[in-house]
Amino acid sequence: MLWFLVLHIIALLLWVAALLYLPALIAARRAHLLPVQSPQNPHNSIERMVFTRVATPAALTAIIAGTLVFVIDRNINPWLIIKLTLVTGLVLCHVTVGALILRVERGGTPLVPACIALAVGVMLLIGLILWLVLAKPTMGLLL
Repeated sequence: MLWFLVLHIIALLLWVAALLYLPALIAARRAHLLPVQSPQNPHNSIERMVFTRVATPAALTAIIAGTLVFVIDRNINPWLIIKLTLVTGLVLCHVTVGALILRVERGGTPLVPACIALAVGVMLLIGLILWLVLAKPTMGLLL
């Protein structure tokens, strides 16, 4: 079980790092803050590469390894159910990043406030998840 837990933590770190990096990268692309030339094919963008080759595999690995830890340990606590709900929020942030990438690829301009809100949302979610995992509060503290 320890190996699955280590894999879960490493994959989670990669996933969250990508979720924090991608909104900044998307916002900078259209604000012309990047000195990189636009690719000939918009589907070969660095945003898509980071999303499809780093963020998505890391997300899937984190979720699968976390599920295996949950199944092997047979631990069902109220804090864990709340943590899984917050992880669902991270998944929604992941989907939103993908939608922003598609918007940029279609020639639309990304909404910089949306990118900022997305990054703040990811930071808030990961902070709450870390607090739940480290504190493992009792049900009285959660209500």
